[in-house]
Amino acid sequence: MTFPVELSDEEWRQRLDQDRFAVLREAATEPPFTGALLHVDGEGTFACGGCGQVLFTTTQKFDSGCGWPSFDDEIKGAVRKSRDADGYRVEITCENCGGHLGHVFYGEGMTAKNTRHCVNSVSMKFVAEGEKLPAVVKKKSRSRSSARKEADAPADKAADKSTDK
Repeated sequence: MTFPVELSDEEWRQRLDQDRFAVLREAATEPPFTGALLHVDGEGTFACGGCGQVLFTTTQKFDSGCGWPSFDDEIKGAVRKSRDADGYRVEITCENCGGHLGHVFYGEGMTAKNTRHCVNSVSMKFVAEGEKLPAVVKKKSRSRSSARKEADAPADKAADKSTDK
């Protein structure tokens, strides 16, 4: 899968602490009932802990009792859903950077929307209402000089080699 923001593991390691890297980039799971965002007071927004993309709001959050922050909906276009490697669950990732957030479950009857996004606290940052949202990491762009160098370079260096034997 590709995402608008594609950074190397080394670039992600420079941006993220060890726990965030493990969850967002390696799909680890934080222990239940330990996350800082499990119980959040006040209104606000939850942004991706990797790239800053807004994901959820406090109006979508509810207490499911599962040990991780739960949301019955996401901000439209912010979350990608795909079949998990186990073949049963549905993984949710940030649509912008591909960071692993957790899983989404349907049909549990916990809310009117009948949906529970079960999200690792460490995969998000909470921004209280009235505070400035983090800058969103955008797709890396190449510098003009590197784009010129690529355009001037031969398309196939092997084709430039002499075929004399």
